[in-house]
Amino acid sequence: MNHIFDWFFAQYEGVDTHLVVLELIGVVFGFLSVWYSKKENILVYPTGIISTALFVYILWVFGLLGDMLINAYYFSMSIYGWYYWTRKDGNNQEVPVTKATKKEQLWSIIIFILTIIFIIVVYAVNDKFNHWTAYVDTLTTAIFFVGMWLMAKKKLENWTYWIIGDVISVPLYFYKGLIFTSFQYLLFTIIAIYGYKAWKKSLNSNPEIS
Repeated sequence: MNHIFDWFFAQYEGVDTHLVVLELIGVVFGFLSVWYSKKENILVYPTGIISTALFVYILWVFGLLGDMLINAYYFSMSIYGWYYWTRKDGNNQEVPVTKATKKEQLWSIIIFILTIIFIIVVYAVNDKFNHWTAYVDTLTTAIFFVGMWLMAKKKLENWTYWIIGDVISVPLYFYKGLIFTSFQYLLFTIIAIYGYKAWKKSLNSNPEIS
């Protein structure tokens, strides 16, 4: 067991202590955010704001520009989602879980394509297309952009995007040396699967929607 811990923390050799501490804090709040999302709890947003703010800085230091922009986008969408989720209808009911409409599915495709183009430009301008991880980062950025937008709109399909992006991110962050973050995305994958089931149940329990 000691050998495992030695190897684990050896991945952080040469990394400033404050970055490791900030990563751990960001991971904890990121985990809480996903957990609250699964529960349809409004605390998904304040916890998410703290986590994303920390990771914007961390990812900038590590040069993962795509994921840095993801978290900056998460930050802004968390503010929007916080507002959207607290809206009330004529019966003073909160916004329910729904499925994406055809128009929203089209917007999902548009957001995905535009994000890919945007990240390619960012990487090209900064001459960062020097490793295969940059291409994977570009893909996950587009996936997560769509997932976050759908989550803010309280659409069931957001979980599908989170699951795909999380599965890809586990080995990506592990390879980049962000071991705690890699483990976080492994937990995210598990929670996202249960989140999909929970939101699906919520959708089916609403006769006006399902």
